[in-house]
Amino acid sequence: MYHPTTRLLTILELLQTHPHLSGDELARRLEVEPRSVRRYIIMLQEMGMPVEGVRGPGGGYRLRPGFRLPPLLFTEEEATALVLGLLGAPWLEIDLSSVAVEGALAKVYRVLPIKGRERLQAISSHITLSPHRQEVRPDASLLVSISEAVQARRRIAIEYTSYTNTDTHRELEPYGIAGWNGHWYVVGYCCLRQEVRMFRMDRMHNVQFLNSTFTRSEDFDCHAYIIKHLATIPATWSIEVEFQAELFIVQHKIPAYYGQLTAIPHGTRFQTHHNHLPSFARYLIGLDLPFIVHHPPELREALQQLAEQISQIAKNGGESYQEQKEQV
Repeated sequence: MYHPTTRLLTILELLQTHPHLSGDELARRLEVEPRSVRRYIIMLQEMGMPVEGVRGPGGGYRLRPGFRLPPLLFTEEEATALVLGLLGAPWLEIDLSSVAVEGALAKVYRVLPIKGRERLQAISSHITLSPHRQEVRPDASLLVSISEAVQARRRIAIEYTSYTNTDTHRELEPYGIAGWNGHWYVVGYCCLRQEVRMFRMDRMHNVQFLNSTFTRSEDFDCHAYIIKHLATIPATWSIEVEFQAELFIVQHKIPAYYGQLTAIPHGTRFQTHHNHLPSFARYLIGLDLPFIVHHPPELREALQQLAEQISQIAKNGGESYQEQKEQV
């Protein structure tokens, strides 16, 4: 249930955004009866807010022409959402300036009452959220620019490096952008392949925004395309690992969407799927937690091979990287 103060602030925000709103429209947006809207309007006028009635069919309300609210005016609930969103920016896997995040947080804190400010500063002082893959974070400005190209229906030209490290020049008609499992993708029509494709943003280089435009089918569902091509891809290996650490410790290391974490008497069970055991073996070692592999046995073999490679590299410390690679 909304607090009356929240409704008053909401009315001001709505009238700031719209030059005129009827009483019925305000009532619908606030989920109250029209007579409640009239009561809130009177309260605002008694507070000195220049809310004026508009005569005519249906009536309505507006802010006096020329009046502007302060640039930031949030309820504590809205401010909490903003603060959590800003603190969670690293988890978006976007190369976003920490200065921009800190500056936005400072502006939110500045307009809050002391009590609300102290509560939210307690959150920001004791929560640290870090990205999992620093090397695949796209630049925030590129994300914004491609979003504008999607909106304006403008083609883009890119140099794209495939999974097999093959470079090709592409022209795309971008339909949308999606974040999935730590990566950002552009979904659109590939003029080279002449079909809809997905492109990982961290593999896109020399992005150019062309003047040519395109039309797209209004029936195309970008979200459904992502679900079909990413969420339903079957993984080759079913994996079960037992970490010799408490659940809350493992949860700090492994995101919830990576698999199922379950507390067990002597630690934490981790169940997931993966299609490449050597890379998953490296991921497990990188967690820096003691563990036992229950399934599959091939994962133990991948770990053994990784250990042998590391041992060989350590023994050949005086040789070049290429020599080490050839021996391994």
